[in-house]
Amino acid sequence: MTKDLHQILNEIIQLTTNIEANYPELYRTLDENPMTLPVINNPHIDKKIMQEYLESLKQLLWHHLETHKNK
Repeated sequence: MTKDLHQILNEIIQLTTNIEANYPELYRTLDENPMTLPVINNPHIDKKIMQEYLESLKQLLWHHLETHKNK
């Protein structure tokens, strides 16, 4: 089953809300992260782009959790 854009956007909202509430130190870096910044001035936002963004958020959270396990 493929996700539609609405489902992807809902997942992004849920994930960023989780990060904001539970990992504020990571949340502060989201708008500074090059993975989340468009490379071109007027990017075309579509389902594929948003799915890639969602995956990048998941990777950022996973990496954060892995590197801060024992702290």
